Amino acid sequence: MQLIAEKLGKSDKLDRLRYLRDDGSSTQTAMPRQGILPHDLVHYVVESGLGLRNGFTGLVARGAEASFAMEIAHDPAGRQVETEAIQVEAVVEALQTQLWSGRFDEADFAEAVRTACIARERAPFDLAGIDAHELLYEGALALTARWASVPFHGSLTLSF
Repeated sequence: MQLIAEKLGKSDKLDRLRYLRDDGSSTQTAMPRQGILPHDLVHYVVESGLGLRNGFTGLVARGAEASFAMEIAHDPAGRQVETEAIQVEAVVEALQTQLWSGRFDEADFAEAVRTACIARERAPFDLAGIDAHELLYEGALALTARWASVPFHGSLTLSF
């Protein structure tokens, strides 16, 4: 699947992310500008970096409309979605917190993932053997730089 992140006009508050599936079908969602890498692109970093296929991006790749996948993947009760999707959301949220702080703290990151999973009544995502700083945080910073270099009315294409 291709993810096509489109930067809209300078005064726009939203950008757009189009998902072009391998079967030719597509869906799209708005990406609020938030001062850090947009949430849906953080999903891309997490899911592609960890090789996960059952999170938000994976649901879209398998045919879910972006609005539907967003609704079930962000459902606090998490009853409608697979455990991995809930765990991915916890990792994304924890990574966003690290991006907002401007530094990576491994203990804080792991605790945020753990508590977000437990709050959703799911087992915590197993971070053992994962260099979250290098793989996720540095990966997100690298994608942030790529996204920042996209001019207004330009786009960035990623493969999932």
